[in-house]
Amino acid sequence: MKKFSEKEISDLKKKHGELYCITVEGKSCIVRKPNRQDLSYLSVVKDPIKLSEATLNQLWVAGDEEIKENDDLFLAAVAKMEDVMKVKEAEIKKL
Repeated sequence: MKKFSEKEISDLKKKHGELYCITVEGKSCIVRKPNRQDLSYLSVVKDPIKLSEATLNQLWVAGDEEIKENDDLFLAAVAKMEDVMKVKEAEIKKL
């Protein structure tokens, strides 16, 4: 499993903002929270597998490349991307 030092994580947070670590069968990667440009870019991809692949590649910061290459690891990792993509809840109230 790729180990990230506190300094590496701190430097990556300064560069990319909010980060998440996904671990699958001893392999790990760090992905960042998406921004509007990422969401716009990803919105044009219609094929679900290509969308998963594009999302992981777009948000990838560092980690074990096997996660991108091995189908079992890839599918497990992208299943967790939903948590990364979560948007804050807003409220609306009629005035």
